[in-house]
Amino acid sequence: MKIKAARAETFARRPDAGVRAVLVYGPDSGLVRERMDALVRSVVDDPTDPFRVVEVTPTQVAKEPALIADEAAALAFGGGRRVVMMRNADDSTVKALKAFLDEPAGDGFVVVSAGDLTPKSKLRQAFERAGVGAALPCYRDDTASLQTVVSETLREHGLDVSREAARYLAEHLGADRMVTRRELEKLALYTGSGRVELDDAQACVGDNAALSLDDIAFACCEGKPAELERAFGRAVAEGANPVQILRTVARHVQRLHHVAAHGDADAAVESLRPPVFWKHKTRFKAQATAWDASALGRALGDLLEAEVRVKSTGYPQESVASRVLISIARRAPKPRRT
Repeated sequence: MKIKAARAETFARRPDAGVRAVLVYGPDSGLVRERMDALVRSVVDDPTDPFRVVEVTPTQVAKEPALIADEAAALAFGGGRRVVMMRNADDSTVKALKAFLDEPAGDGFVVVSAGDLTPKSKLRQAFERAGVGAALPCYRDDTASLQTVVSETLREHGLDVSREAARYLAEHLGADRMVTRRELEKLALYTGSGRVELDDAQACVGDNAALSLDDIAFACCEGKPAELERAFGRAVAEGANPVQILRTVARHVQRLHHVAAHGDADAAVESLRPPVFWKHKTRFKAQATAWDASALGRALGDLLEAEVRVKSTGYPQESVASRVLISIARRAPKPRRT
């Protein structure tokens, strides 16, 4: 069974009764862990119960293909349904998993995780085509889903959030669901009670969670290729994807264009929403006065074209994104410090 991304959150909390095994996969490793935990909790109240929850490794399963079926059929001490977990599955486990999906043993529930899988993946196809199996995708949050995560997480801590703060958080979080939640928990602790305003979000998250992405945007538009490459590599290592990076820089360029096309740079900068983070205001204004509007328009067009190539061609995504950013950095004017 193929689960659509829009239904994934609900399915993870309440999987269909006939499903005996679920593959949780995708580029957002934090979301994979979160949904895997939700699936386990849908069967077992205590995921640490050694009698109800057992974890096997891909190496063990590859050497002993019957292991998953044996564990799923085993009776739990004290009663109750068992959960069999396997993390980081790969093609070496397909044969054993397919055997279980074809003839599920006992009443155990099998939960398997994997990284980002293409539609041609044998592992993914095995679960999508099985009547008792399901493949659950975990894609990185888009703006709409991220705003929901922001609102729900802060609400759990008894906090409301202003529209500007929610928009700012949606723009600066999202590369990894677990990282996003940790940042929001830190923000909740910082705010204490009441309502999260933009100043709270900027003070707590602005120079932390999205530091690498901000560094990429500023290095690119200041014409610093070496600094750009370092920031790009760090962002990718922290879980940022090429589309997210390109959109962050494009948003930065759009804001620069707004100021560059305005007669009064100071007034234009102050009119931006969300406001420029106070630590970045001097650098931002210097970039805006150095670039002219037409050059920024060309840079924005290059970034949008690169995003299309990332999504629609077979070229390495990181290489496409890095190449266009370096190209923009090399033709960037030297900012005049203000």
